[in-house]
Amino acid sequence: MGDADSDAGGTDRTARGGGHRAWIGSFTSGGGRGVTTAAVDPSTGALTALSTAGAVADPSYLAHDRRTGVLYAVSEAENGAVGAFRTTADGLTPLGEAVRVGGAGPTHLSVAGRRLLTANYTSGSVSSLPLAGDGTIGGPAEVLAHHGSGPDAGRQEGPHAHQVLPDPTGRWVLSVDLGTDSVRVCALDPVTGALRVRAETALRAGTGPRHLAFHPSGEVVYVLHELDPQLTVCRWNARSGALVPVAEVPVASKGGPGAPKAYPSAVVVSPDGRFVWAAVRGADTLATLALAGGAEKPQLTGSVPCGGSWPRDLAADPSGRRLYAANERSGDVTWFDVDQLTGQPRRAGSLAVPAASCVVFG
Repeated sequence: MGDADSDAGGTDRTARGGGHRAWIGSFTSGGGRGVTTAAVDPSTGALTALSTAGAVADPSYLAHDRRTGVLYAVSEAENGAVGAFRTTADGLTPLGEAVRVGGAGPTHLSVAGRRLLTANYTSGSVSSLPLAGDGTIGGPAEVLAHHGSGPDAGRQEGPHAHQVLPDPTGRWVLSVDLGTDSVRVCALDPVTGALRVRAETALRAGTGPRHLAFHPSGEVVYVLHELDPQLTVCRWNARSGALVPVAEVPVASKGGPGAPKAYPSAVVVSPDGRFVWAAVRGADTLATLALAGGAEKPQLTGSVPCGGSWPRDLAADPSGRRLYAANERSGDVTWFDVDQLTGQPRRAGSLAVPAASCVVFG
């Protein structure tokens, strides 16, 4: 574990005095050490690494259930699995054995009531697993297979579910598929955990949707594309489960000859609903989009370096005053103070975390 940069002062005080906690996923196959527990200085946002847990291989994405205090991690492997950890002040304790998800290469997971959902990229499916009252994962998994393909033969030869999460009401589950250029809206059976497709929303062919985020109003969804640096704005009707695209907005330049290709990875909406941020790999930038004209009209207002290389994930702290970029190839998590008037991030410090892939807060 690395130490924070010298410009991230106060880390010794944070380690002694407590404060909030963050958990950082990583690729153990790329040199990562598993899941890192870090203290978060409440006044500066600086991270201090406390411990690591290596019980799960390639824990590339994490989810924290505030109701039970349990942290969940995917194992992004051919035989995909999920692990659960009881969180403590200084680290993590495995909560039972890892459970197979019935799919390959899970890249995302989320908690929906008493179910744990995973998006299985390699097999192009979504899994649903039961959760006990103490947060323990049960099985077997209910698996919903996606079907279809896209025009990019190298990346869209079949379905590749990349993200799955419930809508703010908890009535629906949305799964984003890079391979089929679509978002599926599903109903989740609260008893069996089975997912039933209500509708599939087609997005522009060849764009490779990767992740989405809801506006705090619950009426607008922002879908970020990996194969084309665009953000699709959609209207969301929680009563009917209808997702309707209304606009596209660029998050980075497509670049000219010799310029690095842009591969957007993660999208975040500020808690106050005034800004949208997107991480862009290749260009290695964080884009800011302002919503001054309304939630359906984001405008790109600037971008800044991500503080490292290949920002695989981007997260806002609970206050929305800071952003944290997990830079996979440079092996660090860099944090930024957010200008409360413009939404522009300003680099404030970084923590060395080999093969960093995800950041979540407790």
